Amino acid sequence: MSLRLRSSRLIGPQRLPRSAAGVVSLVELLTVVLIISILFMLAVPTYQRIQRKARATAIVNNFRVFGAVFQAYAHEKGTWPAEVAAGIMPAGIDSEDLQVSNWTRPTPIGGKFDWEYNQTHPGGTSPGGRWRAAIAINSTPDSPLLIDADLFETIDEALDDGDLTTGNFRLGYGDCPLFILEP
Repeated sequence: MSLRLRSSRLIGPQRLPRSAAGVVSLVELLTVVLIISILFMLAVPTYQRIQRKARATAIVNNFRVFGAVFQAYAHEKGTWPAEVAAGIMPAGIDSEDLQVSNWTRPTPIGGKFDWEYNQTHPGGTSPGGRWRAAIAINSTPDSPLLIDADLFETIDEALDDGDLTTGNFRLGYGDCPLFILEP
């Protein structure tokens, strides 16, 4: 009788047996979650920057359109409309001139548009400032204003001179944005 000894070592790459075909290991799952998390972390700042730019563009566009409507009114009537509360359309401005819903709904930064006629705006970047005609965005009970200095500077760069202490776009009372039509 001859005995043969078999080597317990196998030559070549070995595969570890899996308990079931197609099952994902915990390490593979964590790797995928980590990669998705990193991509998400990279995407969030870009998304926020795009969102900020869109808000600023919408506000700039509204200020320009509303300013043109109010200046046309003053040119036709010889005077500015009377003062009204935030979110209220001034008398004499009708829906043919201005989309009422754009004026009365909350802005992209909160608050509502407010027609300012012959008002004083102490504080802000124009202490003791008195403006004959201006458009402001003010907080209302149903729509608080988001105070964001960087966003206001972005709006000022697009609308005016890029300096919140000079020009036609400034911060008024309570740091509300103020677009001055007539000083």
